[in-house]
Amino acid sequence: MLTSLPRRVAIGLAATAALAAAMPAQAQDWQPSRPVEMVIMAGQGGGADRLARLFQSIIQQEGLARLPFMPVNKGGGSGAEALRYLKDNEGNPHIIMATLNSYFTTPDQTDIGVDIEEFTPLARMAVDTFALWVNVDSGIETLEDYVEAVRAADGSWRMGGTGSGQEDSLVTALLEAEFDITHTYVPMGGGGDVATALVGGHIDATVNNPSEAMSFWQAGRVRPIALLTDERLESMPGVPTFIELGYDLEYYMQRSFVAPGGLSEAQQAYYVDLLERLSQSETWQSYAAEQALLTDFLSGDELQAYFVEQRELHRQILASLEDQS
Repeated sequence: MLTSLPRRVAIGLAATAALAAAMPAQAQDWQPSRPVEMVIMAGQGGGADRLARLFQSIIQQEGLARLPFMPVNKGGGSGAEALRYLKDNEGNPHIIMATLNSYFTTPDQTDIGVDIEEFTPLARMAVDTFALWVNVDSGIETLEDYVEAVRAADGSWRMGGTGSGQEDSLVTALLEAEFDITHTYVPMGGGGDVATALVGGHIDATVNNPSEAMSFWQAGRVRPIALLTDERLESMPGVPTFIELGYDLEYYMQRSFVAPGGLSEAQQAYYVDLLERLSQSETWQSYAAEQALLTDFLSGDELQAYFVEQRELHRQILASLEDQS
């Protein structure tokens, strides 16, 4: 098992109302004085982008903030652009960033002078899941079919993914190590582009997050082969896990928010409170259930400890893959 899975927490609307009525005094000590930049360390159309824009709409519709939150994509260099932007804006309380697992891997793989422990942790909203997808026209219906097809392609099987050195390429490497197969990895700007390319037949497979491919599956254009989760998902009935098929493959994507370093306790508390109220909204809970996101809110020191733990875990995974290559 590659990472631990937080269990989904079901929270009712009554709790939302109670929390809103009892906002911490510290969170009321500071509020933004201008619109907040919601930086996304990925391109448009992917899971992180879709979530950030959903959060923007919930904040507006629920009246959670007086001033707007403005999504800004900075996905260059597998998120290096966004990470460096956060670093260069230390002390700026009008910027927050939606993270991916490249939050852990990119600083280690690039020379951008970023240490994630210097940033201000805000909240983990959920962990996202991964599935292996193919085009329905491929005729592939099982994992055995898939492995056979990739081996027959002799290195020319095209696996689409977001960037190089990011989560999709890591999952692809895990598949290659487990099944002794080889893909031609095709990096793209965002998860939306990857899913569309699979539908169009420009690539042969993806390991998209369900939210990025669910609509194409419902339209009968793509087929999920197996899930990288510890158990089946209610939103994807009938789709087996790699584990139940006999392969110890499990991987998740954290969906969190951080801010630049140097924020005051009151500034941090404002965002943590806002995101906690957002996490308990009916819109978010419904979306998460439909899109195979596993909600488990985490903030403060616990979140920073989680980040450090996950960074070390990814270092170990990358080192093990290098040893096998």
